[in-house]
Amino acid sequence: MLKKQTVWLLTMLSLVVVLSVYYVTAPKEMGDSPAFTANEKTDKMKEEPSVAIEEEGGKDSPSTAGETGDDLFMALRMKIEDERSRLRDELNAVVASANATAEQKNEALNKIEQLQALSEKEATLETLIKSKGGYEDVLVRADDDQVRVTIKAKESSAKSANEVIHMVKKEIPDAEYVTVEFQPAG
Repeated sequence: MLKKQTVWLLTMLSLVVVLSVYYVTAPKEMGDSPAFTANEKTDKMKEEPSVAIEEEGGKDSPSTAGETGDDLFMALRMKIEDERSRLRDELNAVVASANATAEQKNEALNKIEQLQALSEKEATLETLIKSKGGYEDVLVRADDDQVRVTIKAKESSAKSANEVIHMVKKEIPDAEYVTVEFQPAG
């Protein structure tokens, strides 16, 4: 049987290893992380209507000058992935923290699982919408109770937007606000 001192020493060594790994992999800048901007996003989301169909050039149009549609979709996907990666790192830091309570650690683990499930639902929706609608590209972004769908298509109609909204509601029943935006295919 191990002595108490040996167990204590092994515990401290494992803690040092975990903290070292966290320090090496932690993001360097925390000021622009989603945790610091979450309240700003939720305030903006509450003001939008529950269902909206937007054409390119709308008030929240993600297009920027000089980017093609493919570059735009790729840039948005990368931005979303970066934000979620930072948030996952922060949650992992809470789980690895010696100062966090068991409740805080469980909450962080639950949020990590929710992020993973949300990412999987988004990918499923993108594939489903793309295959059923025959669209060139689809980007689905879900935040809390809002889902934004950007579709690259030659034609847009209220009927196709309605079908997309039904697909989103079926896959993500908690979505209160669904926005469908069509961008012309080039």
